[in-house]
Amino acid sequence: MLHPRPANTRAVSIVGTGSYMPERVMTNHELADMVDTTDEWIVSRTGMHERRIAADGEFTSDMAAEAARRAMESAGVTADDIGLLLVSTSTPDMSFPSTACLVQDMIGAENAVCFDLSAACSGFLYGLEVGQQFVGSGSVETALIIGAEKMSCITDWSDRSTCVLFGDGAGAAVLQSRGAKHGILTSVLGSDGSLGDLLMVPGGGSREPTSADTVKNKRHYIKMMGREVFKHAVTNMSEAVTATLDRCGLTIDEIDCIIPHQANARILQAIAQRVGASMDKMFINVDKYGNTSAASVIVALDEAVRAGRVKNHDLVLLVVFGAGFTWGATLLEWFEG
Repeated sequence: MLHPRPANTRAVSIVGTGSYMPERVMTNHELADMVDTTDEWIVSRTGMHERRIAADGEFTSDMAAEAARRAMESAGVTADDIGLLLVSTSTPDMSFPSTACLVQDMIGAENAVCFDLSAACSGFLYGLEVGQQFVGSGSVETALIIGAEKMSCITDWSDRSTCVLFGDGAGAAVLQSRGAKHGILTSVLGSDGSLGDLLMVPGGGSREPTSADTVKNKRHYIKMMGREVFKHAVTNMSEAVTATLDRCGLTIDEIDCIIPHQANARILQAIAQRVGASMDKMFINVDKYGNTSAASVIVALDEAVRAGRVKNHDLVLLVVFGAGFTWGATLLEWFEG
């Protein structure tokens, strides 16, 4: 049994995906030359071997635009077709204008309404739900949803507890309605702002405006209480998976592929154990890219599709967790062409 959509909304599908990862590879051995760590320490605690770092002069908008072009090519649409362009990011090019508006100009999507969305590592699924509402209601025919991050610009490279975790990259998906064909079946999203201080970048906003002191005290970098974040990530992602399956009357055994936020291999193992899923069902690329925040789950989905891990009529479960705290899960029935 699948949870019914509201009668006044259209079915919405992902009709194309694309991703872009910077050329520069930063290995664990390079990090060991920068901070007090080792390749063995990083791998044992995170499962990460390397990550991608944007080049000098390569910005979030550049990566987002390239991922968007690849997604549009995959979907067979042009920039003129895009009615909504949404960028989920925690690392916008600037406070304003939005990175989405910058991408609009770069790809020539003159007909699109553009804005950014901030939900940290959960950003792509939050953006996917917004895009589904726009397309499902008929407000637009085609939506372009992008997750893009230059995490290297908010990473304190002297803090071994965080600098080993993050990487840069971007992914994008094109959404359209295909009539009765299944696509996005349901989503479960959640937030808990009372825990915001466990994972944040405190400086640079209205609470701590940029000053000599905030720069000196490294307030513009990621601050994280790792053990607490780990615990809440496992709990909330697992509960989101369970709630999504319950809503659709499905069991974990009926899911063909699970694509989780690539935060940490140990987190993914704990979630799989808690929900009773085989690790073989999980698509994992955290070893290559680290945590790319809002880009993570869409980059993984794009790679899974291109690798043949996701096929027509497969049930695909996406699950995420991020600062805020924010979390969610989305169930898709994949359909191509």
